[in-house]
Amino acid sequence: MIENYIPHRRPSRLIDRLIDADDEHALVEAEVPSSGRFVRDGAMPTWVGIELMAQAIAAWAGARARRRGEPVPLGMLLGTRKFEIRRAALPAGARLRIDARCELMSDSGVGMFDCRMTLGEEEVARAFVSVFEPEDAANYMACNP
Repeated sequence: MIENYIPHRRPSRLIDRLIDADDEHALVEAEVPSSGRFVRDGAMPTWVGIELMAQAIAAWAGARARRRGEPVPLGMLLGTRKFEIRRAALPAGARLRIDARCELMSDSGVGMFDCRMTLGEEEVARAFVSVFEPEDAANYMACNP
């Protein structure tokens, strides 16, 4: 179950399953829903892919933590660069695959990932996504509201 690897829960959870994860990458799947906050006229805008990519990174971090016997960490999406979209919207029912490859993960918790989202063999979006995983997320959030 994907909930074993990420802190997100419905309706915020957009990815459905972790296919593979190792020290360098995570591969997840998501099915475009037929209704919900991002769906209009039977499709979801491809820009929502940024959140799908962030959740793929969360799955990578969760799988990594579980291998070490640690709890699933909380992380934050800092931003993106070179976000490329190859189609405006994704039809309801489409099965997406999101691959997040770790390019850098510093001791301070800042990471950079090369992310790719595909629909079948077609690459529909790509981005470099930066994230932050504080060492003590609850304390960090209390001190930085």
